[in-house]
This record gives sequence, structure tokens and C-alpha cells, in this order.
Amino acid sequence: MSSQITDVARGAASPLVVRTVELELPADAPLVDLVPEDHPVTWLRRGDGLVGCGVAARLRTSGADRFAEADAWWRELTERAIVRSDVDEPGSGLVAFGTFAFSDDSAEESTLVVPEVILGRRGERAWLTTVSSRGGLDMLDRRLELATTPPAPVGVTFADGALDGEQWMGRVADAVARITAGELEKVVLARDLVATAEEPVDVRWPLRRLAELYPTCWTFHVDGMFGATPELLVRRERGLVTSRVLAGTIRRTGDDARDLHLAARLARSSKDLEEHEYAVRSVAEALEPHCSSMNVPEAPFVLHLPNVMHLASDVAGVVHDSRTVSSLDLVAALHPSAAVGGTPTATATRLIAELEGMDRGRYAGPVGWMDADGDGEWGIALRSASVEGRTVRLFAGCGIVADSDPEAELAETQGKFVPVRDALTR
Repeated sequence: MSSQITDVARGAASPLVVRTVELELPADAPLVDLVPEDHPVTWLRRGDGLVGCGVAARLRTSGADRFAEADAWWRELTERAIVRSDVDEPGSGLVAFGTFAFSDDSAEESTLVVPEVILGRRGERAWLTTVSSRGGLDMLDRRLELATTPPAPVGVTFADGALDGEQWMGRVADAVARITAGELEKVVLARDLVATAEEPVDVRWPLRRLAELYPTCWTFHVDGMFGATPELLVRRERGLVTSRVLAGTIRRTGDDARDLHLAARLARSSKDLEEHEYAVRSVAEALEPHCSSMNVPEAPFVLHLPNVMHLASDVAGVVHDSRTVSSLDLVAALHPSAAVGGTPTATATRLIAELEGMDRGRYAGPVGWMDADGDGEWGIALRSASVEGRTVRLFAGCGIVADSDPEAELAETQGKFVPVRDALTR
């Protein structure tokens, strides 16, 4: 499948005019509460991050060249833009938000969008960016409109997606047999759950809930894809690159003493350590060609989230080609990592297409933002869902290795559905 532009910047003949100013914002003011319903975008963690609204420019693309197509479009847009910024922080000035399909063959398009208004905060500093797509000064005095309170979803019901639990466990057993036979080392299998509400779902409602309940995750929304991901695919900031790798999961019980015991068991689990090793290795190998030095931890730590615990490793490096390689280029080099695809990658992705019985769309694909310098933060769209009207499609997946048990893997997916499911119903 070839990559095609299906929607380009409005007023493409004129350069974007961008203005960023300092903003006085109370430290306890949640950014997510300030987002209007006009094409909202969010990228938030621990109260900091970026939110925005409106559409100044947008690219839709698909196929194997979707990352290269998006990066070329962004470079051309930034080269022509007229930018005046009083703030020198990553995420100030001209910024685009992106969400990309997992598979080269997905029927779902990937999107890169420049909002008309962007509000950012980093520590004690806040700023407001306005973007005009008509080459004039018409947006420079615009401020974020007073956001309305989003209504709670009404009458939400849930149903199995492509496969029910029994069918999905059969696919897991098939994958284990393939691994045991030596066809591959690991594959990540996902399943979906379909939620239907009585009225169209305002995505700002679950976003507020996710930001409140999962502050250590990255709460995101771009073009109908939303969630709270614990996994940072890559951050590039002034020459430094970081990737948080998660693989190996156990569900929490809510009993602190019991959870400490489970965390210790997770840290010693040969099955989970094997799965984690594949994921870390794939990230390190993808980043190495772009880094002059790297730090790859010898052992993972246990990351505690409200619903689950993960084995986690933070891989870091110094980028030696930052002038020519953007954060989106690094995303293209990293995706799909073993944490969401498998090992070897090509064999695992073919098996995913054969066994899952669904198009993942943008689930487990890269999601995040980047600025005109090529710096940015990109997560993996996990603990996520896509929303369209009254329908919300939730996703969850597990890493399958030789020791995987289908019932245990099904229980793990049920735990991973919890963040979005609760955000829709509570």
C-alpha cells in the first residue's frame, strides 16, 4: 500500500503564522479542564503537557511510507512558517500532534494535526500558542474559549469485539504452539471490546477521568484515539533520547501487602523477564545507529500503576544526528518494538495479522507530538480506545512467549481494559 495525502493544510499557499506568549496559569488548574470540544488534542502527565483545539493544518496518510510522508510534510510546513515565540521550551512555538496506524496494511489512516490554539505547561511555566492557517494575524488574539463541562456517557453497554474470550484463548494457544515449534520467540496478541452509549461520547469526559486516575501515565487524545499510556516510545529533547520499555505484567489486587508480594514475584518471573528482555533489546538495537552513547539497564524495575504492575526499563542515549533525524524519524526506526509486535518483528507481525482477526487501527501505534526543532514525545497507544459517535472500541494485548497460559493472558487483557472502561462508566 502506498502512502497518500488525503487532507492537507487549509490555505496551503500561505505559511502558518505562529505566536507563543507566556501565560499566567494557576498551578492547580488542570489543563484538561480548559479544552473546548472543537477538535481537542491532549498530551498530559502529572499535570504538565500540552492541550489544544481547532485545526490549522492536517495531514492524513497511510501505508508503509506513512512516517516518512508525515515527516516530509512537517519539515516543509515548519520551513515556511512564520514563528514568533517568547518561550524557549520543548512544545512551544509550532507543534503538531500525531497518531499512527500500527500496521502498514491497516485500513485506518494516520494523522498529523496542527491545532489553532495550544496551551502548554512545564513546571511553573505556562504558555499559549496561536496558529493562523491563512497567513494573517487573525488568530493572534484568540484565547482558549471557556470550556464547557463535558457530559458523562449515558447507558454504556459492552460487547465482545472480533473474538470472544474462548476464541481469543484458542488463538493464544496457537501462538504458543508456533513459538514452541521454533517459528518465533514472542508475539503480542490483542483483543478488542466494543462499548456503545445512548448518545455520542464527548471524549473530554474519559480524558478527565484518565488524567485524574492515572497521573503517571501519558493521557492523550488525537483525532478520536485516546487513552492513558504507561509506555513512552521515545522522547527527544535537545539531543537526549529516552525510551521507557514495558513488558511483563501482573494485575493488582488492591491489598498493599499482597501487591508487594506480587511485585516481587513479577520481578523473578522467568516468563516475564524473557518477554521484557526481547522488548528492551529491540529498542536498544533500533536507537543505537542514531546515538553516540547509550545506557541500557541490566535489570528492570517494577512500575506500580493503579490497576497493574509492569516490568519497566528506561533506555537513554545521546543523539549524534539530531540535525537530520527528528523524533518522528526515531519513531519510525522503533516501531513496532517487541513490546507491541514480537520477535522476530516480521514473523510476529505476520502472525498478528493471521490470528487476531481484526485491524488494530491505531492501537499500539505511535501517538504524541513534536515541535519545529524535531524534539517531541511519542508514546505507544496502549490502555486506549477509538471513539466515533456513540461507539468506543477498546483494546488490550499481551506478550505471548513459550510459557504463556491462555487463561492468565485473558485475565491480563481484562485488567488492561479497566482504565478506559472505568473512565466511560464512573
